[in-house]
Amino acid sequence: MTKYLVFGHKKPDTDTIASAIAFAYFLKQEGHQAEAVALGEISSEPAFALEKFGIQPPRIINTAANEVSQVALVDHNEPQQSIDDIDQVQIDYVIDHHRISGFNTAQPLYYRAEPLGSTASILYKMFQEYGYEIPADIAGMMLSAIISDTLLFKSPTTTEKDKEIAEKLAEIAQVDIQSYGLEFLKAGADLSKQSDEEIVDGDAKNFVMNDQNIRIGQTNIIGFDEILSRKENLLKVMEDKRKEMNLKLYVLVITDVLESDSIGLVVGADISVVEAAFNTKVEDHQFNLPGVVSRKKQVVPPLTAAFNK
Repeated sequence: MTKYLVFGHKKPDTDTIASAIAFAYFLKQEGHQAEAVALGEISSEPAFALEKFGIQPPRIINTAANEVSQVALVDHNEPQQSIDDIDQVQIDYVIDHHRISGFNTAQPLYYRAEPLGSTASILYKMFQEYGYEIPADIAGMMLSAIISDTLLFKSPTTTEKDKEIAEKLAEIAQVDIQSYGLEFLKAGADLSKQSDEEIVDGDAKNFVMNDQNIRIGQTNIIGFDEILSRKENLLKVMEDKRKEMNLKLYVLVITDVLESDSIGLVVGADISVVEAAFNTKVEDHQFNLPGVVSRKKQVVPPLTAAFNK
């Protein structure tokens, strides 16, 4: 019987936490030992869902090879987003809905990637295919993941399949999608409980673009006034992180979850690449991103293309 640690990317968001919990349960139905763990502190949004559905938060780990020889990845595949000793363990599973970049293994593995709104949506399909029932508490977490990643179906990453799956999960979890969804998103957008560093780096990922290291954070808010009153402090945290991590750019996408609009903050040596990527003007490290809500679909691709020109 194989023992697996199941985890998503660093700076875990709701889809990362929910998918790790769901896939660990799935692997147990397959006869394995499996534990969902987290690669960092759990932010207010997934914490709200965990409390709502009565699930203990996964423990936080920094390394895996000291505990197991085999792991399962959810909601990511890029090595720079994963655990630090990922090269010292065998990856047997990947369940993901992002681009594939910099990923390779020495042996065959189970790899499931689909262009759906969340990893939880893919996992729901797997539960159905294998005939495994989803417990109500895990269904609630999976529903929360879909709501989070699709911004309650407003993101361009949303598919009709995500909506169908969310309806099924809401039935199992016995919640109303709209009322719970708004309550959940508002809990995650409460800035009063978040430090400057949590806002900047709480949901940040590293990307390699034309051999340059870029870090893109995203935070969900309701209204821009409160967060812009903290702009100077946020920029300082971003610049400190940029120097510490030797980054070309640090970009923070600030998304109003009710209005489906974003603004961006950026620090770095060559801000012109941001202007080219989004056909905008950066003024005092700030730029507009009208209609942008998805880092995966609306921020990473144009920025990657700009770096490759």
